[in-house]
Amino acid sequence: MRIAEVRGEVELKALMVAALAGDGVAYHRLLKTLTPHLRAYFARRLNRAAEAEDLVQETLIAIHSKRASFDTAQPFTAWLYAIARYKLIDYLRKSGIRKTVALEEADAITAESDSDAAEAARDVEHLLATLPDAKRTLLRKVKLEGLSTAEAAAATGMSESAVKVGVHRSLQALMKRIGVKP
Repeated sequence: MRIAEVRGEVELKALMVAALAGDGVAYHRLLKTLTPHLRAYFARRLNRAAEAEDLVQETLIAIHSKRASFDTAQPFTAWLYAIARYKLIDYLRKSGIRKTVALEEADAITAESDSDAAEAARDVEHLLATLPDAKRTLLRKVKLEGLSTAEAAAATGMSESAVKVGVHRSLQALMKRIGVKP
């Protein structure tokens, strides 16, 4: 059973963010929640309970020591499973064991569907990258940063009318690229 099915990406991420802000209770709860799931993750991949338990402990230590590297804009489970996966790979390399994972199990080491927001943000960035700099800047300021047309005009040195027209044309161009009729 994947972690996100039990607790959910949102709850785990909230615990991690609270822990990063100094909430010791949230941090303890996060580690306590992760332990059985990490244990199951390693047990499925190794037939040795002792080694699996060692990897759980090493992963928890790595989470603690690398917690500052967690990017709160990204999914927590992706970060967590990356650490667990690297710990497993290091163990398998050191022990000389070559292990294969069935394709059906591959989803257990990837981020959950709660990463849709992160994927959407990447898609928006890819779409914005197709626009000329001036249009991209206008859209970013008005639609993403939430500036008014007057504020965007002041920031770019354009007239308010030019900002409105630029934003409108930029949105039309993006809609055309993704196959939506304006």
